[in-house]
Amino acid sequence: MEYTEDISKRVNDLLEKNYDAEKGYKKAAEIVDNAKLKEFFKEQAQNRYDFGHQLKSEIKNFGEDPDKGGSTKGSMHRTWMDIRSTFTSNDEKAILKEVERGEEAAVEEYNEVINDTTLPPTTKDILTKQRNNVQTTLQNAKNFETVLS
Repeated sequence: MEYTEDISKRVNDLLEKNYDAEKGYKKAAEIVDNAKLKEFFKEQAQNRYDFGHQLKSEIKNFGEDPDKGGSTKGSMHRTWMDIRSTFTSNDEKAILKEVERGEEAAVEEYNEVINDTTLPPTTKDILTKQRNNVQTTLQNAKNFETVLS
């Protein structure tokens, strides 16, 4: 299948969002006091770093250039976490709620790209595995929230 400009843009958008998520998870790990939650956030930051490299490689395999940096929306998400943590005394439940919101949005965005019938099979496979991982992360975040209640 042909790796169209549209597919390249959409996969690059996911790449940027993974950069954003990595930075957000690193920030969350700095904020929280709970050791298990801190480790969870560090693991997710590493996962998103790994996702980014997988996506960059896939984009390059099709002769396109991967984007660098994070999105404005992602920066706003991290800023919200900064503001929220300041006003809630690093409220771990509030941080988890924001993580859940971000992961739910990520699953939707992955699904939109995965459902593109022109997507090359290798790209679809990578995105499906990453989306499934994000869904697991979302469930784990919800489980942490229950434990913190």
